[in-house]
Amino acid sequence: MATTYPHAPAPVIAGPEDAPIAASGQTLVLHEWTMPGPSYLHIHRSDDEAWHVLEGLLRFRLADRTFDAPAGTSVFVPAGVAHTYSCPVPSRYLIVLTPRLDRLISRLLALADQRDVARVLAEHDTEIVGQPVPMPAGAGQVAQS
Repeated sequence: MATTYPHAPAPVIAGPEDAPIAASGQTLVLHEWTMPGPSYLHIHRSDDEAWHVLEGLLRFRLADRTFDAPAGTSVFVPAGVAHTYSCPVPSRYLIVLTPRLDRLISRLLALADQRDVARVLAEHDTEIVGQPVPMPAGAGQVAQS
């Protein structure tokens, strides 16, 4: 006999003509975004993160390389890997986060004093690696599958 849940959450479905998707559950959060990541390499000690590029291009920077992820590319960064990304052209993408990372991004976007960034990152098991460095234009290589 199947178990039923009287107050189970409903799935979120977004079609091509719908508003950008934003959905969260107990272990995953999904957003459709257009904004770039932070200017600094950072490590999430306990959380994975993933992107799927719908339009445009995301430029990812890791500790040892930079690569471009054009439309149709998916990128998965496991916990413990230093990374950041930018949007060198207008872009639209899906980002898959844990609820902790979603809370972290909300806090960072609401910060009035940028001197609090390191403290807020630490509260979410994340840290900056090195100094903020702008990503050079045209420095990326297209991601290889």
